[in-house]
Amino acid sequence: MNSSGTIRDTLRSVQEQTHPEVEHIIIDGVSNDDTLEIVNSFPHVKIIRTEPDTGIYDAMNKGIRLASGDIIGFLNSDDFYPNSGILSKVAEAFTQYDTDSCYGDLQYVDKFDTSVIVRNWKSGSFNRNKFITGWMPPHPTFFVKKQVYEKYGLFDLGLRSSADYELMLRLLYKHQISTHYISETLVKMRTGGQSNVTIGNRLRANGEDKLAWIINGLEPQFYTTWLKPIRKIMQYKFF
Repeated sequence: MNSSGTIRDTLRSVQEQTHPEVEHIIIDGVSNDDTLEIVNSFPHVKIIRTEPDTGIYDAMNKGIRLASGDIIGFLNSDDFYPNSGILSKVAEAFTQYDTDSCYGDLQYVDKFDTSVIVRNWKSGSFNRNKFITGWMPPHPTFFVKKQVYEKYGLFDLGLRSSADYELMLRLLYKHQISTHYISETLVKMRTGGQSNVTIGNRLRANGEDKLAWIINGLEPQFYTTWLKPIRKIMQYKFF
């Protein structure tokens, strides 16, 4: 994954979590920098799987299959938890609300200065019908019971950029698993996502968003997939 410049922050943010039962699994797509050397310097990491994969969602599927815990969350190699109590709050939400999943807010931060907030994604409370108006929770903040994946399936590798959207649409909208909103920033992500970099990428992502509905036998409104990127505009911090 060639993430030697950022992965220390990711690993440290997991290592510092106060929750006593954290299984940290690293899925590495055969890095050729010193990423693995850095990973191996953190003794809390439980499993390291290094082998070629077909992309990020293939790696996530491998992680799901390897996980032995009851609740699964994903943290990319340039993301980090903003404080040491995040996973404890997530675990508390599952216990207190007896839910199948939970999610929270996400902040995009400057690639070099993570104290600078570029985009603030406030998810808001859950309403299934929000999906019709382009809503979705930020996937890095989405925690799900492993038994849900076992029942309803993993990421669809036929999708390039919208597999996370399709998964959440399938779980939350189609199958209506229960969820709970934690009203705080659960993950900080460095800027640099690919789906909105060019008009071509945005159009391809929009097409995949439509496909996510179709493959689930669902019918979006004509405006659904266009409102999805428009919602993101309001998340940016303008000066």
